[in-house]
Amino acid sequence: MATLLVIAVLAFIAYRLAVTGQFSEQKWRVFSYPQVWEQIGAATTRTLSAFGLGAAFSLALGFGLALGRMSDRPWLSKCFAFITEVLRAIPVLVLMMIMYYGLPVIGQTWVTPFTAVVTAVSVYSGAVLAEVFRTGVESVPRGQSEAAYAIGFRKNSVMRLVLLPQAVRAMLPVIVAQMVVVLKDTALGFVITYQELLYLGKLVGSSASYSSPIIPAALVVGSIYISLCLLLAGIAKYLEVRLSSNPKSKDVKPSADAASAIHALSIK
Repeated sequence: MATLLVIAVLAFIAYRLAVTGQFSEQKWRVFSYPQVWEQIGAATTRTLSAFGLGAAFSLALGFGLALGRMSDRPWLSKCFAFITEVLRAIPVLVLMMIMYYGLPVIGQTWVTPFTAVVTAVSVYSGAVLAEVFRTGVESVPRGQSEAAYAIGFRKNSVMRLVLLPQAVRAMLPVIVAQMVVVLKDTALGFVITYQELLYLGKLVGSSASYSSPIIPAALVVGSIYISLCLLLAGIAKYLEVRLSSNPKSKDVKPSADAASAIHALSIK
């Protein structure tokens, strides 16, 4: 029933687009020029550049904030929790506008649209990922870490060798979902004149020479975004399969850990 409903809605949309002339040759003529596709390619590259740096920085920031939140010192944990909540509460667009329009007011003129976009998506997504990392690590059964401590592992080794390998498998779908959010959030850069895909789509769609082909431009840009998101999903599926097939990434049974710890203690 749901499938039929979706098909009916899509058919109605296609019908309305056809009736209003959105599939006419004049509306799509602008995409027959190689120069336009060169600009689309350049805009896609700029989008991917902002996404790549934003994804890398957000992962690093999220991991750092998560480590701070899991600190054994209560004052440090509360401090990082406060920072995480504040950063997560600020909208991405507000961060971009503060970076690009606010900092020059106080004499900081080094900010470019690219810098503002990367910083904003990194800060917001890093705060979101901090909670993902923390809950992922804390979801691993406590017996795993207790057994590792019992056989002499230090805290860093427990985190790196015991908790993270198991937590990554559980966190991977959520991490990839947040990476998709990072990719889509780069589109907000058009507000601060960052010339990415949405900025170019708006520029092409408002061309009076081709009867303002805003709908064709939106379809082209939307198709590119959908393709990039599907590519990310495919990479995530590949990594999930690789992790599942890797014997080193298999979960260790809590009973085996407990047995190993008891055996180690009995030897001592």
